[in-house]
Amino acid sequence: MAHAAPRPRTVSRRPGTIRVFSDRTHSVAKLAVPVVLGLVYGYWAAANARYGGPITGWNLLFGFLTALVFAVLCAALLNIAPKLRREVHAVLWAAFSGIAIGFLVNQSHTSVLRSTVLGLATAAAVFAFLFYRYYTHEDAKGHRIE
Repeated sequence: MAHAAPRPRTVSRRPGTIRVFSDRTHSVAKLAVPVVLGLVYGYWAAANARYGGPITGWNLLFGFLTALVFAVLCAALLNIAPKLRREVHAVLWAAFSGIAIGFLVNQSHTSVLRSTVLGLATAAAVFAFLFYRYYTHEDAKGHRIE
């Protein structure tokens, strides 16, 4: 009975980490993920803004501009945030997600208070989760040990 020989794992540039996909795949994903998330977010915001009414040109323009802003900010955070300290890294992602959720809730014609509370709750939850994750995946000097 024949068995396959074990393949060597692909090792990334950083010691101690294993990369399943190639560098080209990661570079394409760094661009594709924000674009796809932006399109979904833009469609969602446009659907909330029209509130069940007809699709108009202004509604399409609003959706595409929202998608563009979301994708640009998401791509910027994906490139800039990992270079920062864990506290600032977690705060940036928490602020981004809280603002994004607050904006979506605000587009559904609810009160500003409700959108603010939901945005702040989302930001607090994202901050707690990400700070814990970054804190447990770094050494005392702030170097990642994934």
